[in-house]
Amino acid sequence: MSEHPLTPPAGLEVRIRDLSDPDAEAVEVVRGFLSLAHANEFAKRYVRDSVERCRVPRATAAEVTAAWFAFGEDAVVSGLGEDHQGEMWQSANDLPAFAAAPPRDREALNWRMLDPRRMEEDGDEDDDGGEGEEE
Repeated sequence: MSEHPLTPPAGLEVRIRDLSDPDAEAVEVVRGFLSLAHANEFAKRYVRDSVERCRVPRATAAEVTAAWFAFGEDAVVSGLGEDHQGEMWQSANDLPAFAAAPPRDREALNWRMLDPRRMEEDGDEDDDGGEGEEE
């Protein structure tokens, strides 16, 4: 047994890609996820939010999909190697459902609450007692 079960998986990351430039590298790489499930849910919500930002009133699913591919952002879970390839969430699996209809619950768009960078910032605030910066 090489890793403790509570240790976050080494190398796990979510790469944010701007779909308006298919040749561009990831515009952002997010690390610090507690588990693969955490990274998967973050990526899923991130893409769901991106799809909704591309939706216009009365657009068909095909139009929403086309707009997302032209202007949206994809979130790619990676870093665990071939052994876990089928376990890492992929936008292609859920994109048709996302494009077909908006979510029933706004929580499906809330990737920010799962962002590990936010958890680090929140942890920093706890270290100083939550008082904020001194002036």
